[in-house]
Amino acid sequence: MTTDPSTTTVGVPEGWPVTEEQARAVQEELRGRVVLDEPGPPPGTGHVTGVDVAYDDERDLVAAAAVVLDAATLAVVAEATAVGRVAFPYVPGLLAFREIPAVLAALDALPRPPGLVVCDGYGLAHPRRFGLASHLGVLTGLPTIGVAKNPFTFTYAEPDAPRGSTSPLLAGTEEVGRALRTRDAVKPVFVSVGHRVGLGDACAHTLALTPAHRLPETTRRADALCRTALRAASRPA
Repeated sequence: MTTDPSTTTVGVPEGWPVTEEQARAVQEELRGRVVLDEPGPPPGTGHVTGVDVAYDDERDLVAAAAVVLDAATLAVVAEATAVGRVAFPYVPGLLAFREIPAVLAALDALPRPPGLVVCDGYGLAHPRRFGLASHLGVLTGLPTIGVAKNPFTFTYAEPDAPRGSTSPLLAGTEEVGRALRTRDAVKPVFVSVGHRVGLGDACAHTLALTPAHRLPETTRRADALCRTALRAASRPA
């Protein structure tokens, strides 16, 4: 049964980076803590949580949502939102610094543990191998994966047409993720490890979360909820 979502108001944390140089230094410090040798929870078991954000640039607002699903049935069991000021300017490769304070607040507001966290974005598939999913995983200790809509700056060969087909997502010759076909003959999604999950299991989780659509149910539910929270926060008092 779904609980009514709670909305938290969040500020920019004290000491949060304000320049590109500071943010890159934080990435460099934290990326060595990413755990890559754990398989993660078995797909289809326990809870799995989607996180996503929406922006109102004119009002300098960001809204984050965390939606917990039963991994076996994909039913929503809990959800929470957080709204606050944007924490960092838009800089490609540093988007996590805009999103993480609100995402952490939404996760903290959940009434139950989130289990695996699925981010609408990247993990190791990042220029410095430390995208949002990896950053969030290191800060929380939770197993995380990234499922993105596009391949960012990386290359891939088209997977075969059937659902479940994959091909490597490459930075040169390095595999940083996989292009995964979640619907027959439909554009793939781009899966990368965040923290404490193997790439094969990350793809298996993504397939378990896409029974009817290209994007995971976690992302679809979190996207709708954060947009609703942003509309509510943007209304004049």
